[in-house]
Amino acid sequence: MQGTPISVVLLCRRDAWLAGTEQLPQRGRSTSPLGAKTFIVNAIDLERYLHEHIPLSKAMQVSVVSVQTDGVTLRAPLAPNINHRDTVFGGSACALAILAGWSLLHTRLEGAGLSSRLVIQRNTVNYDLPIAGPFTARSFIQTPAAWESFLLMLRRKGRSRLTISCILDYDGQRAGRFEGEFVALGPYGA
Repeated sequence: MQGTPISVVLLCRRDAWLAGTEQLPQRGRSTSPLGAKTFIVNAIDLERYLHEHIPLSKAMQVSVVSVQTDGVTLRAPLAPNINHRDTVFGGSACALAILAGWSLLHTRLEGAGLSSRLVIQRNTVNYDLPIAGPFTARSFIQTPAAWESFLLMLRRKGRSRLTISCILDYDGQRAGRFEGEFVALGPYGA
């Protein structure tokens, strides 16, 4: 199977599916007309995975808004994440950003056909505004070219690092920014 091209189709738009305006695709592998293996990852499957494997995501009532090749957006309500000032607890905002970053790497590695353990090594968060309601974290790779280097190192050494950025949004405004360094431990580092 080496040398088989892989294309990633990340289908999202959870709200459109829930509203009944879009069909939810079946998860699985198919072959594109070009012979590439296609992995379909949708918001419902990712949300289920997070709730089953990372219990904090369920306690925070995290929902997956969208899954795309260039980013993952997660949402959380205020109630389970509230602090003593009736705003979002900073740890919850940081946790949502970490989950969004982890989810981006998880789905992209799955799309590349690579099995890996992902851990966060370090992160920083800047909080710009208090968050007094439902909020989102949108992850992305700041330098898209870094993805290829990340994959190359993971394949060669069985371990690789990549910085993921996230924007925290509340009520249509940027409420914070997250930067986290994630480490992928391949078959040799697992």
